[in-house]
Amino acid sequence: MAKGSWQEFSRPESLQRGSPASGQGAQGPGAGPTPKTQQRVRVQRTKAGKGGKLVTAITGLEIPEAEARTLLKALKASAGTGGTLKDGVIELQGDQLASALAALEKEGFRPKQAGG
Repeated sequence: MAKGSWQEFSRPESLQRGSPASGQGAQGPGAGPTPKTQQRVRVQRTKAGKGGKLVTAITGLEIPEAEARTLLKALKASAGTGGTLKDGVIELQGDQLASALAALEKEGFRPKQAGG
């Protein structure tokens, strides 16, 4: 083998994620959304980029935006605080970890605490 001829990822088939060739079942266009109980929903406290203010970020939601806005409204009501939806991430003001986990479980998700 000549020097520099190693090309493990040179073929287009090897670059496709979840392809049948890789042994993972690829979801076709008719596969539908992921059920709520199988989504990887993460809840964590963060200060990053918030001017030192603590927020609770909820990531991993695979739901339509209209449903996410309804969920945001329910989360804000249960926590008694403000919040927003930015790029598919729900942010609640303050340390609302426990109330967010409880509200997400009530909605049918299986959330996990991420971070410290």
